[in-house]
This record gives sequence, C-alpha cells and structure tokens, in this order.
Amino acid sequence: MTIFKSADLSQKENYKFLTGSIIPRPIAFVTTLAEDGETVNAAPFSFFNVVSSDPAIVSIAVQRANGEQKDTARNAAFTKELNIHIVSESFVEEMNKTAARLAPDVSEIDKTSLHLEKVPGMKTPKISEANIVLTAKLEQIIPIKNDAGEVVSDLILARILTYDFADEVFDSEHHYILPEKLEPVARLAGNDYTKLGDIFRIERPN
Repeated sequence: MTIFKSADLSQKENYKFLTGSIIPRPIAFVTTLAEDGETVNAAPFSFFNVVSSDPAIVSIAVQRANGEQKDTARNAAFTKELNIHIVSESFVEEMNKTAARLAPDVSEIDKTSLHLEKVPGMKTPKISEANIVLTAKLEQIIPIKNDAGEVVSDLILARILTYDFADEVFDSEHHYILPEKLEPVARLAGNDYTKLGDIFRIERPN
C-alpha cells in the first residue's frame, strides 16, 4: 500500500487524490441571482451532499479563485436563496458549458440552450430541463481556511424549501424517486463523468 501524508502534498496533489478517491460524486447544478437583480448565474459543483433531513439541509463547497468568492457563493450570500438542480444525461453537455469563467454580469445560461422559468415566492429562476430541482434558502456560509489563514472555500449550507419533481421521475403513489428515469450523472476525477450503472439491494441487519 502506498501512503501519502496530506500535509506533505501540494494543493494540486491533494485535489487530485480527493477527487480521484471520493467517487462518484453527485453534481449540484446551481442557479443564483446576481446583485444587479437581473443576471442569473449558473454553475456545477461536485463537492455536494446531504447534511440533515430534519431540517432538510444540503452542503455545497464552492472553491475560491485566487481568494475571491465565486458568483454562486457571493450571490447566495446577498439574496439568501439558490436553486439546486440534479444533473441528468439529457443536459450534461449544456451544464458543462456553464463551468466556463465569465464576468459576474454575464449569465452562463446565455451560453447554453437551457431555459429558465420562474419559481413561486423566489426571485431566482430554475432550469426547465432539470427533472429534480431543490429550491432553497441560505442557512449559513462557513469560510474554510488553509493553514496560512486564507479563506480558500465557501461551504454553503442550504435549507430545502421545495422538492420539484418531474412526473416521469417520480412515483406519486409510493413517493419514490425513480433513478432509472432520472438518469443522473456524477463526477469522477478530471474531465470524467459516470452514469448510474447497475443497482443492487442489500438488506440492513436488524
């Protein structure tokens, strides 16, 4: 077995090992509204997971660029709201286009064929093509610092307001989400993604 101490590695090496080891990772495709009240920013994040079901809270870690907050974290801090979309195979290519670095007043959605629609009670719109949308309000942003005391990431805790399910991916009788219909996409390392793959069941012990 080969062992590395994280403290001996560069940031790039740690990132490489983390993103290559913790796989597959779900993708949060997030829309936020800029401070100008008009520009809709969209970006994908794979440092994303469930924190709690009571209350319903998820986490999204947004890495900073040269110490500066990215649009998603800055907008969420200002508007206190965000919409989280689960990425399906049908629009993963369009999602990838939003990963480009653009000016804060330029909407990534404009660089895609994706469409926006209004969300009742929110200023931030959601993406029409998504089969699952978690509308959310900001619970907290936790700044993550490196050993030099520099903030390198913003950990967003978002409280879910509504679960918006497309009919084709939701069993309304049993209240189950249908993963085969959702066709979720997950991140691996580098530019690699993966699909759902085989599903198997293991009963939990009593």
